[in-house]
Amino acid sequence: MNKLVLDMNDRRPVWACPNWFVDDLHAILPSDWEIVVIEEENDGSGDGLGRASDEVLKAVRDARIYLGLGIPREVLIEGDKLEWVHTGAAGVGSSLTPEMISNKVCFTNSAGIHAIPIAETVLGMILYFARGIDFAVAGMAQGRWITESYYEHDSPIKELSESVVGIVGIGGIGKEVALRATSFGANVIGLRRNPVRDGEVPEWADERCIEKVRIVSGDAGLKELLAESDYVVISAPATPTTNGMISRRALSGIQKGAVLINVSRGSLVDEDALVEKLESGHLRGAGLDVFAQEPLPTGHPLWSLPNVLLTPHISAVTRAYWKREAGLIVENVQRFLKKEPLLNEVNKNMGY
Repeated sequence: MNKLVLDMNDRRPVWACPNWFVDDLHAILPSDWEIVVIEEENDGSGDGLGRASDEVLKAVRDARIYLGLGIPREVLIEGDKLEWVHTGAAGVGSSLTPEMISNKVCFTNSAGIHAIPIAETVLGMILYFARGIDFAVAGMAQGRWITESYYEHDSPIKELSESVVGIVGIGGIGKEVALRATSFGANVIGLRRNPVRDGEVPEWADERCIEKVRIVSGDAGLKELLAESDYVVISAPATPTTNGMISRRALSGIQKGAVLINVSRGSLVDEDALVEKLESGHLRGAGLDVFAQEPLPTGHPLWSLPNVLLTPHISAVTRAYWKREAGLIVENVQRFLKKEPLLNEVNKNMGY
């Protein structure tokens, strides 16, 4: 008997595996396959906290497939017959243990599944500052009708069609941000890891945005992006090469009056340097969904700065998650049975 272990009962109801998904798996698996559903709650926060309970370890000992929320090292040690493991998270940092890196098991993640809600969060943060909603919120808190910040000659209120949106990491999330920003008329500069070929156009760019998107790469590309962008969106994966990339030195070259938005991981940004740029007024503001330490500690300066919009790492929340996640897993189960390459396979050495 072949076995698939389903360990995706997230403690947060909006993420919890629905019953209909188990039926979907039964519908595509041959009769000689057993599905073991772990009812105990799991935790997909961040990269997936992962927990290896006795029930899970017993289930994976003779399993071929493990579907979880992060991949605990103990799962790989006990599940020495596993051929494919999948995480419902997009980030994989906590799963890239020595046991994972040295293991031949195929590892897939949920990159791209969260792109749409995160991109919509980014757009909301951009509009929050672009239309001066932060000024209105401040006025409400004081019970005052305040209009001065809107009417000053150097008012930061502007239309997106007059703006440049820089996207650090023009992958799944970055692409969705670019499509939405250009639909508002903004120009986009997208940074990617691989060098750019002359005249190269992103394959996802449609007719509406093809002339509004410019792709750059490398340190020179990052410097160019920071200097020219009114809104800097951090959406690159957290890897050894991206951690700390928005450093104090990098921030020294960011355009005055820009807004920094981070929906990636807090480890990519030097928070102390960011706070200094916000306190000095060099930055118009920051929209932050992720932080170096989560939850953000009580008393941290970011809590009290008037030009900061904080959300508690919830930019990916959507009721549509399982529709897309189920589609990805079902497609990959079918590919696995046919011995075809799986979608979203993680490069364990690159870290994404």
